[in-house]
Amino acid sequence: MRKVIFLIHLSLDGFTAGPNDELDWIAYDHELEQDAHALHDRTDAVIWGRRTYEGMAGYWLTVPGNPASTPAELEHARFLDKATKIVVSRTLERIAWNDAQNTVLLKDHIAEEINTIKQQPGKDLWLLGSPTLAQTFMQLDLIDEYRININPTMLGRGKALFAGVTRPFPLKLLESKTFQNGVVALRYEPDRPAKAFAS
Repeated sequence: MRKVIFLIHLSLDGFTAGPNDELDWIAYDHELEQDAHALHDRTDAVIWGRRTYEGMAGYWLTVPGNPASTPAELEHARFLDKATKIVVSRTLERIAWNDAQNTVLLKDHIAEEINTIKQQPGKDLWLLGSPTLAQTFMQLDLIDEYRININPTMLGRGKALFAGVTRPFPLKLLESKTFQNGVVALRYEPDRPAKAFAS
C-alpha cells in the first residue's frame, strides 16, 4: 500500500512560519535540497492544500523558462510536472497545471478519498508543506511517515505545526541526522497498534 510522507521545516519552538507567513528563517541549502529531492525516486504524487498549491504553481511553473534556474530547480520542476497533483480545497474549482490529466481535486470525504488513493498502484505520496492540511491529516491518521527538519532558530510566535491537533499519537523514530547548517532532520512513523487478524 502507498504511504503518505509528510515533509516540513520547523523552528525549534514548533512553528512552520512566522506570524505573517515568513519563511526566510528556514536554513535551506544545497545539502538540505538534495535530501528533500531524494523523495523524487520514492514518490510519484504530491499533496497540497490550496494556499501551498497556489504558491507552488506561481513559482515552479516559471522555473523551466527561467535561465537563472539551477539544475536542482529544473529537476524538481520536472518532477512536479510529471507527478500527480492532489489538491485539497473546498473553494477551488479546478487545478491549473501544464497537464490537467494528472491532477486531482478533493473537496470532501478526505479520509475516504486519500485511503482509496493509497490502495491504487503507484509510488508513495508526498505531502509537502501545507501545515493546515497536515493538521487535518494528523487528526485523521493519514500520515505514514513524518520528516521534520528542525531549524536552529526560535521564532517566538507564528503558525504552530500542531495547533488544533487534539488526539495523541505516539511516533517511532526511524532516523535522525544533522546537517552542516545546524538543521536536525527527524524521521518518524506512527507507532500504530498491530491489527488483529481473524483466524
